[in-house]
Amino acid sequence: MKKIITILGCVILLAFSACTKQYVSPATTNQTLYADLASSDWTAYTDNNGSKSYTASININALTNNFAAIGGVIIDISYDGGKTYEQLPETYANVAYSFTYSGGNISLYAQSADGTTAVQPTLPIKVKIILVDSNS
Repeated sequence: MKKIITILGCVILLAFSACTKQYVSPATTNQTLYADLASSDWTAYTDNNGSKSYTASININALTNNFAAIGGVIIDISYDGGKTYEQLPETYANVAYSFTYSGGNISLYAQSADGTTAVQPTLPIKVKIILVDSNS
């Protein structure tokens, strides 16, 4: 009787240990969008504190108010037509670039690296916008 119980126990143990748990990964809902900025797209801007910079706005329909509240935005810029990208905030050729976003709009800013003067970008810039969704 002990042999039968032992054999039955081994069979049950092998049966349960052979099961594998499968994980289903959620679908990726992140989006990547592109925009091109010419030097003429930048306009002079002075904030409430008197700091001066140049700003360029990019309208993004996929960036809803709800997404702006729970998702995230990553901005990369390229000076060579998209061959290489650098993530913002970033300083390039003594110009400090940063950005803000809200529903439907992304604003890029350019000023001197020390923050004292506005500097208008003179090169065309390719902008990669990555919208990172969240489950909150």
